[in-house]
Amino acid sequence: MNTQQKWTAYTTLLIREVLRFSRIWIQTILPPVITTALYFIIFGNLIGPKIGQMEGHNYIDFIVPGLIMMTVITNSYANVVSSFYGSKFQGNIAEMLVSPTPNWIILAGFISGGVARGMAVGTAVTLVSLFFSNLSIQHLFVMISIGLLTSMLFSLAGLINGVYARSFDDISIVPTFVLTPLTYLGGVFYSISMLPLFWQKVSLLNPVLYMVNGFRYGILGFADIPLWVSYLIIITFILILGSFSLSLLNRGVGIRS
Repeated sequence: MNTQQKWTAYTTLLIREVLRFSRIWIQTILPPVITTALYFIIFGNLIGPKIGQMEGHNYIDFIVPGLIMMTVITNSYANVVSSFYGSKFQGNIAEMLVSPTPNWIILAGFISGGVARGMAVGTAVTLVSLFFSNLSIQHLFVMISIGLLTSMLFSLAGLINGVYARSFDDISIVPTFVLTPLTYLGGVFYSISMLPLFWQKVSLLNPVLYMVNGFRYGILGFADIPLWVSYLIIITFILILGSFSLSLLNRGVGIRS
């Protein structure tokens, strides 16, 4: 395939993935926005005043970055895992793999769709948060770059789940038993400086902590984790999962076997 044909293949996959979630926005974009708005009301407006300030910021301002990042993570993951498994279930992923389209373009198409949905939901939640919090973004580039990188990372994770999933039940196991605990224990609702030293060290093993803190630095200008460490962790995981995902496609794991 020449460059033009590769670009056409990529854009076709991307458009398909975007249309897939945008056509049913009432099911894909609206629910996380409503759920997060309830978080803002309950934790921010009702419980927040009783907690007071967190690291020099009103509690609702403190939790906004974490809640936005939580929706980006879950929606990026959900979009790719459901799309890839659906393609595998219907049999059209096998057709893609035997076509002249390079596997890295197929991978890029699915991942870009996950990033598109993650950022679309994240943007919607950010706009809703303006009704509850007076956000003043301190570092726009950091906020956008951390959001994009995190969305890419969990899109890759969703694809890996989709590769190994053998039933529709399998695509809900990881979000329920892995993603949910990691996000809730990733510093969304609290600063790890509040924890005893032992639990602070345990928290450092949670990769979501670095993403939430990097995003929080972009919005509020402070974080529990140095910014360069957040970037290093996220990019390292992207390289590892990206290489592994491409290897799975090249070997046809879960598809040809």
